Amino acid sequence: MIYGYVRVSTREQKEDRQLIAMEEYGVSRENIYLDKQSGKDFNRANYIKLVKKLKKGDVLVVKSIDRLGRNYNEIIEQWRQITKVKNADIVVIDMPILDTTQNKDLLGTLISDLVLQLLSYVAENERKNIKQRQAEGIAAAKLRGVKFGRPKKYKPEDYMELYERFERGEITQKQAMKIMGACQTTYYMVINEVKKMNKN
Repeated sequence: MIYGYVRVSTREQKEDRQLIAMEEYGVSRENIYLDKQSGKDFNRANYIKLVKKLKKGDVLVVKSIDRLGRNYNEIIEQWRQITKVKNADIVVIDMPILDTTQNKDLLGTLISDLVLQLLSYVAENERKNIKQRQAEGIAAAKLRGVKFGRPKKYKPEDYMELYERFERGEITQKQAMKIMGACQTTYYMVINEVKKMNKN
């Protein structure tokens, strides 16, 4: 039996390219398992179901090694479990050398294992680099004064103060709207209320 495994990291990402690659390889739709989850570990519901189903002679197809996972040690362990313990095969479409259905002699197995270790290391290293780039980007944004989290909620007395600052020419209407975190309609509605309060 030939099974396919498809993974995207978030619910917003599309799995279309991977599904097309599976169908072109010859995996039927009902044998494709999909997870919309990070590849940092293998605690994924559909992946676990799929591995439990695998038996001797079955083939697991993935588009690329990082779709299987991104943790170096865990990829190696999963590969060992599937190919050595379950005696199933793995095919990585984007890397034909990682096709355990081919070259089953000692040299072929050695080359496949070496390439797997190298690619698994690259996949995990890229995951670490992404996290580091994100942290550096956030730190740089904070230094530029970018605020994270929800904007401050303004109370009526704050609106009055903003209106008075606008009246004194200290800020523009656009700046007042930005400070309030309000669209133009909300801004004018609030200002009209403030004006009414001033008249009373």
